[in-house]
Amino acid sequence: MSIKKWLNFGEAKNIEEYERTPVPESKTKNFKDFVGLVAGEHIAGTEFVIGPLFVLHGVSAKDLILGLLIGNILATLSWALICAPTAVKTRLTIFYQLEKICGFNLVSIYNFVNGLLFAVSAAAMIGVSASAIGILFDIKGPGLTSLYPDSFSWVMIIVAVGSVIAIVATFGFEIVAKFSSLFAPWMPLIFLAAGLAILPQLGVTGIGDFWEVANEKIWTGVPVAGQTKYTFWHVMIFAWLCNNAMHIGLSDMSIYRYAKKASYGFASAFGMFIGHFMAWIASGILCAYAINIGNTDPSPGEIAYLGAGIAGLLCVVVAGWTTANPTIYRAGLAVQALMPFMKRWKITVAVGVTATAMACFPVIISKLDQFLGIYALVAAPVGAVVLVDIFIFPKMNLTSNLAEVRKMKFNLSVAITWVIAMASGYGLYNYFNSDFYFFMALPGWIVAAIVYVIAGYLQQKVFVKSPKTVKA
Repeated sequence: MSIKKWLNFGEAKNIEEYERTPVPESKTKNFKDFVGLVAGEHIAGTEFVIGPLFVLHGVSAKDLILGLLIGNILATLSWALICAPTAVKTRLTIFYQLEKICGFNLVSIYNFVNGLLFAVSAAAMIGVSASAIGILFDIKGPGLTSLYPDSFSWVMIIVAVGSVIAIVATFGFEIVAKFSSLFAPWMPLIFLAAGLAILPQLGVTGIGDFWEVANEKIWTGVPVAGQTKYTFWHVMIFAWLCNNAMHIGLSDMSIYRYAKKASYGFASAFGMFIGHFMAWIASGILCAYAINIGNTDPSPGEIAYLGAGIAGLLCVVVAGWTTANPTIYRAGLAVQALMPFMKRWKITVAVGVTATAMACFPVIISKLDQFLGIYALVAAPVGAVVLVDIFIFPKMNLTSNLAEVRKMKFNLSVAITWVIAMASGYGLYNYFNSDFYFFMALPGWIVAAIVYVIAGYLQQKVFVKSPKTVKA
């Protein structure tokens, strides 16, 4: 498709994204489309934020490698065995599927929160890309711990980057997937080359030197001043659950509903082991080198520039785009479910503008791990509700899609489940005095599944006589 067509909003008006109908078989995509999409999305500019976190928080080299290996295997299985099968079975967005289960009024609360969280996530990607462009124009961007914008020029860069991302997202799934596929093949090479190029500067002269240098100068096991200590469990849980809203939280139903087969969920491995394994290690090496030469608060762009020069900066820019594009696309779907009378492309533009405005505040990047943990707490229980409703309720002779069947606007059993699950996750987080938000997600998901089975049974079998069970 030509650039001219990409920029033709008249085309965007006519694109059918099946917001409230199942994706037809004729519109499903092949495995390679998902490889390009997930690789492009998870080889992100934010890898230059997350990789350094493990260095700053004093993870040891052994804990890092084992934690990333196990965590990314679990994340891949979560997409392949939970998210993709659910998406292929229904071929609906998570937002419309939830509306059928819990009613328009309740799902509107979720969609608003989810759309806002997606916009914040996209804002982080925009900010990372802007930090690289700033270096190209000799404009200093905020560091990894900065909270507020520090120059008008940097804000203008944010606006330019956000505009490009919003335009691409406006044209729907097909263009988002093509955009990612175009850039996905070379981005991993830049990450790898940047990390390898810096190793000699840290004292690695051969393969045999790497492990010693890794332990002494990169992942030393000692956090920098002011940072808490991370262990194997922090790394493993982070690698598994940093995207839990997408897999066990089922937000990626909006993506995998286009898959011909549920097995396409294994395409996520390309994103996990290239983006969340290799890229996190490479960016950690770069961060360690920056600290060693006296830059204790480098920006993502500065980290990339150290290892790969201009190519590294371009990689950061494009990696931010390829992640923000599908994120804003999802956000547009979430908000469109709130206002089904409005065209998705118009809503996507509005979301893009909102994300761009948020990106002007670097606190979104400096607190990214905390934001993702809160996102996990909100989204994970919803995924458990959908799984129970689709796969378990029919086996219990309970009605799936109860709100649609009974014309309900607010399903009380879902609301109770969501509140109890979030409260349980947050309560455990406080009880154990944890410093790591991601520990909240898994207990919240498990509690939601148990509570919804009980609440759904009581609602349909005890308090109100259930109608004939229908399929999801």
